[in-house]
Amino acid sequence: MKVIRVENLSFRYRRARRYSLREVSFEVKRGELLGIIGPSGSGKSTLCLTLNGIIPGSIKGEFSGDVVVRDPATGEEYNTREVPVSKLSTLVGLVLQNPESQLFNMTVEEEVAFGLENLGLERDEILRRIQWALEVTGLRGLEKEFPPGLSGGEKQRLAIASILAMKPEVLVLDEPTSQLDPVGRREVLGVVSLLKKEHGITVILVDHNTDYILRHADRVLVMKEGRVILEGTPRELAEEVETLKELGVKLPPSLEISHELRKRGIVKTPALTEEELLSLIGSP
Repeated sequence: MKVIRVENLSFRYRRARRYSLREVSFEVKRGELLGIIGPSGSGKSTLCLTLNGIIPGSIKGEFSGDVVVRDPATGEEYNTREVPVSKLSTLVGLVLQNPESQLFNMTVEEEVAFGLENLGLERDEILRRIQWALEVTGLRGLEKEFPPGLSGGEKQRLAIASILAMKPEVLVLDEPTSQLDPVGRREVLGVVSLLKKEHGITVILVDHNTDYILRHADRVLVMKEGRVILEGTPRELAEEVETLKELGVKLPPSLEISHELRKRGIVKTPALTEEELLSLIGSP
């Protein structure tokens, strides 16, 4: 089942000379992890803002094409040009690159409760969702903590928890690890894996670092200058190393090394992970 359909989407910010998105089309299947990669300025963040209607609902500009979100529970479809962000946010949750831009309450539990209270839920349901979201994101026990005092990884996981508690069908993560150290990165990506594997949540993940995406994504979009240049499974994209490098995509070392070995006839297939590379060359 398709939960998001993007058709011929183009967008240019007010007073901008160039389009940030150019004739973008793709679909998102329910339960999949869709990775989006590409160099800086390729339109990835702008695309994220269109998926729950912030563009064009709150951020104006020259917008054409369609973004259609489907509610699997009812089968209804909503065009983001016609439905308010408040409605779409219960279907598509967005976590921004900088978690501090989304955190403004005095305690962790108040942060998670904020969106739920705006939905008008009963107190018992709010409490139940808070505990569930904190459990999933590994933040149980920190309910009374002051969010600015958390580590970078904890702040990002709190931002995810506050969106997750609203039970969106799709979770969009716009470079959630770009400002984190290796420990924080592992924490956040561990939550992403858990949401996908154990909770069946549809995840759209934007990240400059392709290692995780090529390991775990079901499909990947590669963008440059506002366009989708390539689309396919990680295994399919592994056959496009030269194109990816020309596009400015940073590749995992295992893929680059195996590509060079393939050119020399030493191995026959690309390696997406270190384990695959060692298997290809024969580990001692």
